[in-house]
Amino acid sequence: MENEVTIRLVVFLGLFTLLALSEVLMPRRKRDLKRSTRWFANISLIIIDSITIRLMAIVMPVMAVAAAADASARGWGMLGAVDWPNWIEVILAMLILDFVIWLQHLVTHKIPLLWRLHQVHHADRDMDVTTAIRFHPIEIALSMTLKIGMVYAIGPTAFAVILFEILLNGSAMFNHANIRLPRKLDQIIRLLIVTPDMHRVHHSDIREEHDSNYGFSLSIWDRMFGTYVAQPTKGHDDMTIGLRWQDARPLSLSWNLLLPFRNK
Repeated sequence: MENEVTIRLVVFLGLFTLLALSEVLMPRRKRDLKRSTRWFANISLIIIDSITIRLMAIVMPVMAVAAAADASARGWGMLGAVDWPNWIEVILAMLILDFVIWLQHLVTHKIPLLWRLHQVHHADRDMDVTTAIRFHPIEIALSMTLKIGMVYAIGPTAFAVILFEILLNGSAMFNHANIRLPRKLDQIIRLLIVTPDMHRVHHSDIREEHDSNYGFSLSIWDRMFGTYVAQPTKGHDDMTIGLRWQDARPLSLSWNLLLPFRNK
C-alpha cells in the first residue's frame, strides 16, 4: 500500500499530540516525576526502536506489510485458502492478530529471559502516553519477527495489517495515557476496549496485578482467560507504578538499554 509510512506517522503524531494535551487538561494521577525527566529516555527508546526496525528491513527483506502482500501473492496462509468477503477476512485477521499480541504479552511475563527485556517497559515510574512506546529494542525486534511469521500463517491483506498496526498503536497510546474518564464511561468502554484505568492495574508494582490485564486493544481476552483484574488493590491514586527501582535509574537511557543484562 502506497504511503503506508506517511499514513502511520501522521496518525501516530496526531494521536500522540491529542492524548498528551488531554493529560494536561484532565490528568488521572499526579505525576511523581517531571515530563522532561522521563520523556528523554522514553522517546529516545522509540527512536532506537525505529532504527532497529529499519535495520531489520535490510537483514529481513520482508516486513509485516510486505509479508502480507507476499503471502497474498503466493496464496499462503489460512485466509489464502478461503474466498470470503474482504470485510470478514479483515475482521478475522485483526481478531487473530490481537489475540496473538495478547498471548505474546502474557508469555513475556512468564518466561524469565523475555521478562528481562519486557521489564524495561514496566520500569517506568509514571504512566503516560510515552510509556506506550517504551520498549527495549531487542523486544521490538522479536515482536516484529513473530508478527511477520503470523502474517504468513494467517495470510491477511496488506490493508488489514496496516489497519491493525494503526489501531494497535493508537489503543496502546490511549490505554497508557494519564487521562481521567468518567467512571461510568470507563465501565462501558472496557467491556470491549482496554481503558487507561484497566491497563494501569497492569503497571502496578504488585506482582499479582502486573501479571494481569495483558490486553493492548481488546479487553475480551483477559476476561475469557481469567487474567482480568478490575481495579488496583491500593486504588489508582495510592498505587505505586513501576517495579522495584523506585529511584532515578529508570530515567537513564543507558540503564534501560542495559537492564536486561544486569543481575540486579
